[in-house]
Amino acid sequence: MAARPIGTATISFGLVAIPVRLFTTSESGSSISFNWLHTCGSRVKQQYWCPKDERVVQRDELVKGYEFAKGQYVKFTTEEIKALEEEGSETIDITEFLPIEKVDPLYFEKAYYLGPDKGGDKPYRLLAEAMRKTQRAAIASWAARGKQYLVLIRPFEDGLMLQQLRYAEEIKSFEEVERGKGDVKPAELNLAVQLVEQISADAFHPEHYHDAVRTRMEAAIRRKVEGEEAIVVESAAPAQAQVIDLMEALKKSLEGDEDARRGPKRAPAEAKPAAKRARAGNGKRSK
Repeated sequence: MAARPIGTATISFGLVAIPVRLFTTSESGSSISFNWLHTCGSRVKQQYWCPKDERVVQRDELVKGYEFAKGQYVKFTTEEIKALEEEGSETIDITEFLPIEKVDPLYFEKAYYLGPDKGGDKPYRLLAEAMRKTQRAAIASWAARGKQYLVLIRPFEDGLMLQQLRYAEEIKSFEEVERGKGDVKPAELNLAVQLVEQISADAFHPEHYHDAVRTRMEAAIRRKVEGEEAIVVESAAPAQAQVIDLMEALKKSLEGDEDARRGPKRAPAEAKPAAKRARAGNGKRSK
């Protein structure tokens, strides 16, 4: 079944306009969520409590406010907030093209597939091929749903993808993170490089990885729906951090990886287990 678009927009660069449709990149209902229930089985409802008046307040009594100092707020009406929001033009204005590797994944947020809308097939293909040939992606601004988004458009397979980006002011500085101190010795670096190279791959295969927690939850939910008890597996105790010799750890890691790649050793053909020899003997007819 063909995917359904969640919205439309127009990519604009120069005098070229490309009508496109947006599609989600994730499966609907892919995350498992639980609701709060009372012990009687009914789902509980959220209420708003005013600690000053000591009572439950209704939605029509609520106003939005911004906390500019501890415990101090300025109030905004719905009309004031709407007046400040960006008017949705649904236009994705490309401002520049640059190599995709120049945009750190730290800035990536949501991703959307882009497909051509009515009348946009040829310019859509043209833009995708041009970016693929130049190995560049496009930085653009997109006004939608009252907000101004910074986005990146990049070639994906034989089409295009839109990647929502964070603004620079939304990113914390790495300078705030304590990175510790320590001198790396050449011998240690050499072993570490060998270990990295031994367990390296030429391509990313996401199909090789699966969410074990989700699998357990789905199985437990099925058992509960069928009236059975969920099987709870006790998790292993967390491993205690140990002070180890770095060189020794690297050497053992390399040895362990080599053993894993060799696979289990096979026993010689003549050394058959006793049980197998017995079964083979039983299959012979007595003369």
